[in-house]
Amino acid sequence: MSHVASAVEQQRLVLQAELDALKTQAERNRLGQFATPTLLAVDILKYAATLLPKAEKVRFFDPAIGTGAFYSALRSVFPGQQVIEALGFEIDSHYEEPASQLWAKSGLLMKRADFTRETPSPRFNLIICNPPYVRHHHLENGEKARLQLRTYDACGQKISGLAGLYCHFLGLAHAWMADGGVAGWLIPSEFMDVNYGQAIKRYLLEKVTLLHIHRFDPNDVQFADALVSSAVVWFRKTPPPSDHAALFSFGGTLSAPRLSRAVAATALAHETKWTRFPAAEIRSRGIHPTISDFFQIKRGIATGDNAFFILSNEEIAARALPMKVFRPILPSPRYMTDNEIQADSNGLPQTARRLFLLDPQLPESEIKARFPSVFAYLEEGKARGLHERYLCRHRAPWYSQENRPPPPIVCTYIGRGDAKSGRPFRFILNHSKATIANVYLAMYPKPRLARALDRDPALMRRVWEMLNEITPEQLLGEGRVYGGGLHKLEPKELANVDATAIAQVAPEVPAPMGNDQLSFFKDQTPVARADG
Repeated sequence: MSHVASAVEQQRLVLQAELDALKTQAERNRLGQFATPTLLAVDILKYAATLLPKAEKVRFFDPAIGTGAFYSALRSVFPGQQVIEALGFEIDSHYEEPASQLWAKSGLLMKRADFTRETPSPRFNLIICNPPYVRHHHLENGEKARLQLRTYDACGQKISGLAGLYCHFLGLAHAWMADGGVAGWLIPSEFMDVNYGQAIKRYLLEKVTLLHIHRFDPNDVQFADALVSSAVVWFRKTPPPSDHAALFSFGGTLSAPRLSRAVAATALAHETKWTRFPAAEIRSRGIHPTISDFFQIKRGIATGDNAFFILSNEEIAARALPMKVFRPILPSPRYMTDNEIQADSNGLPQTARRLFLLDPQLPESEIKARFPSVFAYLEEGKARGLHERYLCRHRAPWYSQENRPPPPIVCTYIGRGDAKSGRPFRFILNHSKATIANVYLAMYPKPRLARALDRDPALMRRVWEMLNEITPEQLLGEGRVYGGGLHKLEPKELANVDATAIAQVAPEVPAPMGNDQLSFFKDQTPVARADG
């Protein structure tokens, strides 16, 4: 970095800190304003330089320029005479006005404008952007429809209504790229796994040539004030070759990643979880059994207000509430020191913290007549407005709970990749009659496994032991990751985990395999067991 560029960058950093301090965290979260750190911006521009011909003149464009972190990095990496044009849009005058003054004599044209409404000009051969991370629920429905239409016109992809604003930025910028131009997008890595990211992945495979996706280690959050896991996506505006493979890397830096692997575009087209790469091997789905061949998986109960609906023995006794309207429920994972839950003679879990779920399963009139103390407690909840909360008002009656029989095996829903045990998710063998809240996933044997368990009840323990043989990498590869190393497994994601280990102890359970795929069970009814 030159002395002049370094001095201006120091001024920019001071300006960025001053401007950020004048906004609340909530305001910046709503507008998706997370500034790019200097070292990261320079690393990205250095990598960009390796993707462009050495002598090619640069027309640079950043549609969400902020105070100019990427433009500052551009000046430090590329010789001044090589950059013949630089354009940046910034919608927020709070940042645009002082940044325009900072860069007034530098050659940057900075415009206060909403990029999503501007008329495109396809002349830029280098687009680098950290787009606003605005979640979909901050976009009005009319705005969503407008963005969807404009993005489709720009890149031929219809973006889901659940997608964040950054997806539209990436698609819209297609119309600003010159043929053969290069783009580098610093975006949340969640698009690689979630359903709304499918359109972005189709765009990367069909409309452009995907060059490289580098995913940062989620334990190293790139933006201290945004709990997201970040990736840099590189592509060139050229039709993809028929035998194309893209580079996937993880950890470290762009130029020196911890892991890397080339993945064929044909494999990516059939893979729903791109965050599996580069760590995982390329696989053929349908050839090996998955957990869905053995279990139906349901998320635990979302009560609507755990503090109101889940009570301890002491709280129940203090209010003189009858145990008849309660059923046992497991405490949160932090209170579960063991991965096997024993039961007393009544089927209650022998845990350090014993809790119960209020679930009368009676109309209010009958509760009032038979259980006055319960009716009075429900009236307290109504006085607090619980009956008008989203979950409660969509239930009839408002205090009713989902039907979740006691699951024989429970999986934790959220975990950390750096857990002390080395296992971010836990499989827990449940001998009790306790149900679970939505911090767990319930695993119910499918009919074929249930029949095998009837013949051999001890099989459940062997299956549970094999579940715990599944490697953390296999589980993490199916789940999704957030900033700070937080991982989550949805029911469908757990269902997709390879269950070859289970088939070793229950080989007769999966349906017979065809030439290249498993036949799935016709009967999907969950069978609850509590005998372990």
